[in-house]
Amino acid sequence: MAEQNPAVVDTVELANVRKCYDDFVAVDDLSFRIKPATIYGLLGPNGAGKTSTLRMMIGITVPDSGRVLILGEPLSRAHTNRFGYLPEERGLYKKMKVLPHLVLLAQLKGLTSAEASKRAHAWCERFELTAWMDKKVEELSKGMQQKVQFIGAILHDPELIVMDEPFSGLDPASALALKDALLELAKNGKTILLSTHRMDQAERLCQSICLINHGRAVLEGDLDRIKATSGHCSVQIKYDGDASFLRESKLVQSSNDYGNYVEVRLAPGADTQELLRLACSKARVDRFEVMQPSLEEIFIEAVSKPHA
Repeated sequence: MAEQNPAVVDTVELANVRKCYDDFVAVDDLSFRIKPATIYGLLGPNGAGKTSTLRMMIGITVPDSGRVLILGEPLSRAHTNRFGYLPEERGLYKKMKVLPHLVLLAQLKGLTSAEASKRAHAWCERFELTAWMDKKVEELSKGMQQKVQFIGAILHDPELIVMDEPFSGLDPASALALKDALLELAKNGKTILLSTHRMDQAERLCQSICLINHGRAVLEGDLDRIKATSGHCSVQIKYDGDASFLRESKLVQSSNDYGNYVEVRLAPGADTQELLRLACSKARVDRFEVMQPSLEEIFIEAVSKPHA
């Protein structure tokens, strides 16, 4: 009999983590696991506790209770060089030039000057920053500074990459380049924790999520499973003719007319096939597409629930 492979160890595990600042509870009994080589989304509204959670994960602050494990081990200073961290607020030295700054950041993580310079040149070329490497950070636009900060976070080839609002300040082309880089890093075995308000980006990139509100987990787990069990779905219908079927309250909870098509939110327990039959009896139906709820819809519904 072939020998079985040992169980894969989670890259990150938070178990019942709590963090308070005086009387304010920022993180309250939070638990989740992040598997290796995945992109995991930590989502929530402003003040939900996302940044406090990230800072505990990488050792900037210490939880008041609970535990943080990295690769199955209690978090310690020895793990520092295995992290890459992009904070929400830019942490670059404005008076330094881009290339020396990147080299310095990589040297602090253990790279030689020569290796750091080689990697910095390659990444700057990829992100179209080569012409700006001899410029001071303060001379760059906010989007360019964000790209420099991203490069600084991953230049030392960390196993765990923690990104707090990485798409902030980026134009669409730069956001696309960053998205491609994150997917490539995950494909190459890196584990990425992505904290963002951009629900569209999280939905495209993340395999699993933890949605937190008031410091507590509201939803956690595989994104496809969460969407499949969210309890509601929508239907996009393109039709020509009588729209009276949209007023059938047993099937339709609400509808939005976008001109070329109508988007219907089904009433609880409604059967999509019954709606299709009714629509076809009233109008000519050119398209009838059942849609899972978007992450944005799930997000809004979850954080709108009263906090106990």
